[in-house]
Amino acid sequence: MIAADRGISIQSRDDISDAVGASLGRGLILLENDLGSEFFDLRTGLAGELIQKFVNYRTRVAIVIAAPDGHGARFAELVYEHATHPTVRFVRSLDDAMQWMQT
Repeated sequence: MIAADRGISIQSRDDISDAVGASLGRGLILLENDLGSEFFDLRTGLAGELIQKFVNYRTRVAIVIAAPDGHGARFAELVYEHATHPTVRFVRSLDDAMQWMQT
């Protein structure tokens, strides 16, 4: 399920539970423009909370970020650490996200 098709975006912590609930049993694909600026600032904790919720509910989420380095070294490191994660995967294209969701 592509987030934008369901009107899902992550702009604040309040949006995370709704996103998880809507994607239970189906998974979710978040595109870069579905994510607010706080997501990319790791000091806010928004990215960490989103990742933890999806892990806790064992629901797959693919996060499409074409150029992670453009959001800073720390964010690029987070993306690298989740390159092979079984639940939360950062990918560079929608095609990659769709392929991973079907595996």
